Amino acid sequence: MTIKLLAIGKTDNKQLQYLISEYESRLKHYIKFNLELIPDIKNVKNLSQKQQKEKEGELILKKLNTTDILVLLDENGKQFSSVDFSKYLQKKMNSGIKQLVFVIGGPYGFSDTVYQKAQGKISLSKMTFSHQMIRLFVVEQLYRGFTILKNEPYHHQ
Repeated sequence: MTIKLLAIGKTDNKQLQYLISEYESRLKHYIKFNLELIPDIKNVKNLSQKQQKEKEGELILKKLNTTDILVLLDENGKQFSSVDFSKYLQKKMNSGIKQLVFVIGGPYGFSDTVYQKAQGKISLSKMTFSHQMIRLFVVEQLYRGFTILKNEPYHHQ
């Protein structure tokens, strides 16, 4: 299985970029992983929130293969403990899917079309974080999940 993380916009903060790269390289010891950035929409001042979500949604859907399992990082999604998230990852790997795609949407969330296409939603917290920080949190939790599955000492209970 491959895991892909799609995110709208680039990470401006150099420290966050460094940490994301650090966890990406660690994660690649366990699974094929890609972080793919979708460029920000231009001229958003002229667009309504709905129009911006629609345009971002089109770009997200273009990045998917027909067999991909799409999971949205959404404030209304299911919340997991790290151990339960590792079990979720194991279940996905056992199901034989080729690619699991997590998506971090733009500032206003996802279009209705993207919600309809999704096979799941996960919430990392009831709190709101910047989209740039969420990238780090997702990659770190993926890494943590695989260390839990391998009984490695990274995670403490």
